[in-house]
Amino acid sequence: MSAPKERIAKIIARAGVCSRRDAERLIGEGRVTVNGQVLETPAFLVAVSDDIRVDGKTIPRPDTTRLFLYHKPAGLVTTARDEQGRATVFDDLPSDLPRLISVGRLDLNTEGLLLLTNDGALSRYLELPSTGWERLYRVRAYGTPSESDIEALGAGITYKGVHYGPVRVTLDRGRGDNSWMTISLHEGKNREIRNVMESIGLRVNRLIRVSYGPFILGDLPPGAVVEIKAAELYKKLADFFRQQRLS
Repeated sequence: MSAPKERIAKIIARAGVCSRRDAERLIGEGRVTVNGQVLETPAFLVAVSDDIRVDGKTIPRPDTTRLFLYHKPAGLVTTARDEQGRATVFDDLPSDLPRLISVGRLDLNTEGLLLLTNDGALSRYLELPSTGWERLYRVRAYGTPSESDIEALGAGITYKGVHYGPVRVTLDRGRGDNSWMTISLHEGKNREIRNVMESIGLRVNRLIRVSYGPFILGDLPPGAVVEIKAAELYKKLADFFRQQRLS
């Protein structure tokens, strides 16, 4: 019986080399070979037993999917390398971890929960807006939103030519010129919270992500990383799929 085959980009992503989207780009640039053949299309089907190389280097055998929770401190960029030489979240990780990629990104000055995985396909899936997982943030901003502001954000807005879906805002407390809010969203567009707050005249001065779908930051200290056990990971994913079918 022959080995099952999958699209080459998915195999590369599962091996933890990069995301599926980046794998497709590498294929388009002629940097991927299978059994010595330069690929021209990401639709090519391969088995894990094939000799798959990126830039001449054999990719690792796909590892068991692993997911980590990381408490990102402010001041780190969420990239593997930074052209400006700034410190990255990957510089901050323990050296005994496997090669990891992030599920989405957090801005330089945003703190809190960042999911890390060795599986590029899982990363890409969890980033998709269609996945529908809630992202929950604690936000401190200069100024206080009015009830009409909160209602407007809850209906979705367009700001500087970009449309943002509904954002749920709960005003927690105010102190001096600042107010603390809990903000929930499902899209996670670039600088979304900072931009929607700016649209109602508020300037964010602290932003902390406290949960991503069923994964919660809790009391994980800044800079710390903890692995989600496989059984818990699969249960959370299974529960999500079940909820999707029922909704």
